[in-house]
Amino acid sequence: MTSSLCAAGRGGGGGMAVRRALHFVFKVGDRARTARFYRELLGMSVLRHEEFDEGCKASCNGPYDGKWSKTMVGYGPEDDHFVAELTYNYGIGEYRLGNDFLGITLVSSQAVSNAKKMGWPLKEVTAGVFETEAPGGYKFYLEDKEQKKQDPVLKVTLGVSDLHKSVNYWSHLLGMKVYEEDEEKQRVLLGYADNQCKLELKAVGGAVDHGTAFGRIAFSCAKEELPNIEALMKKENQKILTPLVSLDTPGKATVQVVILADPDGHEICFVGDEAFRDLSKMDPNGDKLLDDAMAADKSDTWFAARNMKKVSA
Repeated sequence: MTSSLCAAGRGGGGGMAVRRALHFVFKVGDRARTARFYRELLGMSVLRHEEFDEGCKASCNGPYDGKWSKTMVGYGPEDDHFVAELTYNYGIGEYRLGNDFLGITLVSSQAVSNAKKMGWPLKEVTAGVFETEAPGGYKFYLEDKEQKKQDPVLKVTLGVSDLHKSVNYWSHLLGMKVYEEDEEKQRVLLGYADNQCKLELKAVGGAVDHGTAFGRIAFSCAKEELPNIEALMKKENQKILTPLVSLDTPGKATVQVVILADPDGHEICFVGDEAFRDLSKMDPNGDKLLDDAMAADKSDTWFAARNMKKVSA
């Protein structure tokens, strides 16, 4: 049975209205095919593209310290859309999937139509809902309805080992409101606001395996809240992966972040909202920067010339 619970009942405590769901971070091995999937099949736009010569201080690109890139793609500006962050490590060709990321659900009959035209594998899992996979095996669920004028990305689904424990963490410690609870299907839907992308937690019936493809979900909050979040996690003996740190992007705003891990090890980034809004302004040259970077990327050729394959992480 599914029940909707009000904010006062679970989580949604005072001062949470300013928190926003921002993006999910994917590691990608095949940047060209991945770009085609997001641009041509899903119909998303490149919002910005950035190249880095060394690994991120907050491990945004995973536990790798070489050259990498970040591409933000979505249906509209990051100020009011949940988007995908595609991180590409130049020397790594593929990542092992676990059972931690269970999918992103979005509304777009156009994406369903695009997939059919492109001959991209598509499977109807329930009436009007189609499952497809981005390169790397990441699942997307496409609702075959007209795309909403607001953000069409509805929810991110993550696997958990103990639903009650996870809901307690996300609602009581991180202040999310519980929107739906379905005991029969062992799933709970949470979020910070009605008009934002939601987080769905689903029991996987055992331990959560993050593989090497593990991602990260990001939220923004008032900059002043960041030390409080860190202090609360210390007090509650919860895991902090990266204590409060400043991250630089060449030529753009410096942001402050705290990286946490929930009871199953799902990575969670909280970033100061004001600086992030500045950093995340849409770059009209984003498409060109990505295309130029892909054209200049000779890493596949380099490995092939030496009869080598890129590393499988």
